[in-house]
Amino acid sequence: MGTFKKLSLSLIASTVFLTGCQQFTTPLGSAPTQMVEANNQFNLQGKIGVRTPQQSGSAFFRWVQEQQEFDIELSGMLGIGKTQISGKPGQVTLNSANTGLVTANTPEELLEQATGWKTPITNLVSWIQARPATSTAQIQKDENNRPTQFIENDWTVDLSYNEQATLPNKLILKQSLESGQENRITMIIQNR
Repeated sequence: MGTFKKLSLSLIASTVFLTGCQQFTTPLGSAPTQMVEANNQFNLQGKIGVRTPQQSGSAFFRWVQEQQEFDIELSGMLGIGKTQISGKPGQVTLNSANTGLVTANTPEELLEQATGWKTPITNLVSWIQARPATSTAQIQKDENNRPTQFIENDWTVDLSYNEQATLPNKLILKQSLESGQENRITMIIQNR
């Protein structure tokens, strides 16, 4: 795999970081599209995998979120080494031995600059907490009223849970492409 493909996959995974009786619900009312959530505080460890029609790979991650500021550390990806991503409103930085320091205003801009891939990375903060990111999301729930699927922003997000847990331990994000193929991100949360 070429250096550019390795770098692209590294950046894709860097900035991102499933049943029973189910029903679809759609939020009612004319609330704003973006939902504002007050409690975005967590510390996660796990593994992330990325698969596109052109490439695939995986890495271990550690993600600390303090409201709107975050710090993500990736390791073990395609021999690229450790990658550090930090962000606060208006500034996101990625730093690794191979890329040096890369900056952007949002995680989405960082990913698009590096790879041309448009994804709602910011929505992942809500999805890993079993919340829709917008008021327009289609939501599928299980018999315990836990969300098992969100469809929003051209992505389908499937959530899986350990036994009676209220927060998911696995997320699969899928984006259908015009070619009939898909982009897929699998996130396994081992520790919260």
